Amino acid sequence: MKFLFKFFSSVKLAIVLLIIITLASILGTLIPQQRSLDEYVVRYGQTAYLLAFLGFTKLYHSLWFISLLSLFSLNILICTLTRFFSKLRKSFQPKLEIEEKKLCALKIKDNLIKNWNLVKTQEELKKELSSHHFRLKGEVKENRTFLLARKKTLGLFGNDVVHLGLLIILAGGIISGLAGFRDNLTLSEGQILPVLKADFKIRLDKFETEYYPNGSVRDWKSTLTVIENGKPHLSKIVEVNHPLSFKGFVFYQSSYGWNWTNPSLEIWVEKINDESFLNKIELNLGEKVGLEGENIQISVSHFIPDFVINEKNEITTRSLQPNNPAAFIEGWQENEKIFSVWIFAKFPDFTRIKSEKEIDFTFELKDFKADQFSVIQVAKDPGVNFIWVGCSFLMIGLVLAFYWPPREIKIILKERQGKTEIIAGGIASKNREVFQSEFEKIMTSLRRLK
Repeated sequence: MKFLFKFFSSVKLAIVLLIIITLASILGTLIPQQRSLDEYVVRYGQTAYLLAFLGFTKLYHSLWFISLLSLFSLNILICTLTRFFSKLRKSFQPKLEIEEKKLCALKIKDNLIKNWNLVKTQEELKKELSSHHFRLKGEVKENRTFLLARKKTLGLFGNDVVHLGLLIILAGGIISGLAGFRDNLTLSEGQILPVLKADFKIRLDKFETEYYPNGSVRDWKSTLTVIENGKPHLSKIVEVNHPLSFKGFVFYQSSYGWNWTNPSLEIWVEKINDESFLNKIELNLGEKVGLEGENIQISVSHFIPDFVINEKNEITTRSLQPNNPAAFIEGWQENEKIFSVWIFAKFPDFTRIKSEKEIDFTFELKDFKADQFSVIQVAKDPGVNFIWVGCSFLMIGLVLAFYWPPREIKIILKERQGKTEIIAGGIASKNREVFQSEFEKIMTSLRRLK
């Protein structure tokens, strides 16, 4: 039992745990959290399976990380309690008696003799010390009077308040790890989806993408409405760093995308030998549209938003962003396919027509449209209030520890033949030079009194 107590109260254990938790937190910052396994495989390859198995993809909810926080909390708690009760006794039941040798051994000390009796000396001491905000306690023993003057006693507990703040923060982290969660809602305009572990739903009323003049994305905005008991309850425009909060749930604008399952395309058809011929066709996937004045129908069988040929020589999309849009079009005469070709929006000259007959046409993918969807991340973090409270205690504790250091003046009074000898010594944990100056002012004032 003694070994366990010594182990859990060890400062070395606290340092080791703090280093491990810090390194794990850095890793959790570098690795995106709570994404799909497919996304991790794309980013990290086969290593993604190992990261998922070790819990690095859900680090703050993993059992081993919560265990580290719990062990660190136990270590802080035991370290605090071993010193806290002695501080309480020192604060509320201080030992007033002190040996004269120990008092004279202090670095801050002085003594003087006044032509006062013991009662008057105590009265004058109380007045002088009170003017410097000291509180005085006294005890008489063996013809000697022992006095203790103290101020800023709360500074004794600065470290304990810091430890309390850390414990509350760690408790918040553990609660969040056990009961908190994050989820993604993919919403199209007008769509209503239920919220996980909630008794209400969310509707996307409108989604907007704002762009800079150079074409890069400036901002995403989603107008969300909370549907509770079948009725609209609250609406708010959600954008990056401006979430919607409701009943402990927070809704963030995470990302956006397009529904490429049925895009609307605009294709321009021109003739090589006839510059006046221009046919603008608008069509959806699988739809056949006839060329004006020609016995040919055009259809689009595939659309790829980010065209790439992978290692297996397969055509696929690198992402869902329209970075390299391409469409596979086919030409038909009645029920006979006469040609097929890939056309690229950003590379209009890069086409290779596969045809059984000579074709006098060129094709250009001029525009493409698809319904956008908004990805809203919903998070519930029941420990966040604990963390804020813990941070408050942490700051108060740091202020007490560094800017409110306790100060003590111990005094022995000895009365002889109507005179009283005052032997005093000062104790301060911090700012000793400032305290020594204050101590000397008090003693100088006492010398001047008659």
